[in-house]
Amino acid sequence: MTCNDIYYHLYPLGFLGAEDRNPHLHSDDGSVTHRLADLHRWLDYFVELGVTSLLLGPVFESETHGYDLVDPFRVDRRLGDESDLVAFIDACHQRGLKVALDMVFNHVGRGHPYFQDVLQHGRDSKRCSWFHLDFDQPGYDGFSYENFEGIGQLVKLNHANAEVLDWAVRVAGYWMDRGVDAFRLDAAYAIPGRFLAEFSDQVRAERSDLLLIGEVIHGDYVSIVESSGLGAATQYELWKAIWSALNDRNFFELAHALERHSDFCEHFLPWTFVGNHDTTRIATRLSDSRHLPQAVALLFVIPGLPAVYAGDELGVKGTKYEREGGDDEIRRPLPIDPEDRDAGKPLAWQHHRQLIEMRRSRPWLQRGSLRVTQLANRTITLEVRGDQDVLVAAFNTDDQSASCEVAGDKKLIAGQTVSPTTTELPPHGWAIWSSN
Repeated sequence: MTCNDIYYHLYPLGFLGAEDRNPHLHSDDGSVTHRLADLHRWLDYFVELGVTSLLLGPVFESETHGYDLVDPFRVDRRLGDESDLVAFIDACHQRGLKVALDMVFNHVGRGHPYFQDVLQHGRDSKRCSWFHLDFDQPGYDGFSYENFEGIGQLVKLNHANAEVLDWAVRVAGYWMDRGVDAFRLDAAYAIPGRFLAEFSDQVRAERSDLLLIGEVIHGDYVSIVESSGLGAATQYELWKAIWSALNDRNFFELAHALERHSDFCEHFLPWTFVGNHDTTRIATRLSDSRHLPQAVALLFVIPGLPAVYAGDELGVKGTKYEREGGDDEIRRPLPIDPEDRDAGKPLAWQHHRQLIEMRRSRPWLQRGSLRVTQLANRTITLEVRGDQDVLVAAFNTDDQSASCEVAGDKKLIAGQTVSPTTTELPPHGWAIWSSN
């Protein structure tokens, strides 16, 4: 991992238009749909946007959405086969792009062979110890089992079983040998810290620079990360504070989140984002479209490891619903042809590209020192300081122009002011200045 990593996060099953349910799962005819090959058409697009790395959502054999895992050693046949995935990883590396994969070690789907063995043999199954089972509390299956967050399709693994740890390490090693650069660990907050720490130690013994990104939605971020040995964790507190502060025109909420964020940065690398495969899209979430550039600017100014969710750079909209199929709108294919070089790019894309370029040219921002220098309900000014450079970013959600304090001799590098000779922001405006 280098200091200027910027991720592009895509959910392949939706991005490539795969079926909701895996039609190949119970078929012995050897059929495979080679959708991963279509991702090669997007490589120049990713490079042009300026990202350095890709995070692929679940790509392993599953029943439906990818998180109901059936076989982590096999590529989901709705997407292709192992040769398709390895060819894509190699093509990314040839263009200087790193590849991270989404790994599920907290639970498996009911279709996983080991759980199927329990369903078939009951107490006599040699795989009972892989799960949390209670044969004295018979349910639909003749026994009850611990699932993940009340979802019966997701069977919680028994992380006290050494065989489960060995399995997870073997899975990671298998894909590391095929060129994977990093892993996102799904539901890391629900996995015991001791298990993750042992997993981290073993996989890093094979590759010391391997980045492990833990999904942490709630709980004590610092304790979770420090007990687990993870290198990065998803920063949901900051995600919420960004869109909520912009919608409510209350930057005090953001300032509070940034104070906690600065503390997090001293303990781990926060994975920052304004959208992902589990959340309503930022272009939909914001009640005022004029604030979309501000959300993007905040993402690329604030220290951490920033990630763009596929489609957000195009201003794509979509709502997440709490029902079956509720993720469909936020996981659809993108409405463009990446090989159409004459197609115009929306303003959101231009903002992303400009700010990504700004971020890449200042790798120190990942670990910069952040403080709020000016704060009111509808205006905020941030200072991010490195060893030899300082960025100042100011944001205004008011219907009137607003003055901001920019100390020293600094150059406007993004956004706009009322006039070239002032630091006054227009209504709903933003600007970024640099000392170099």
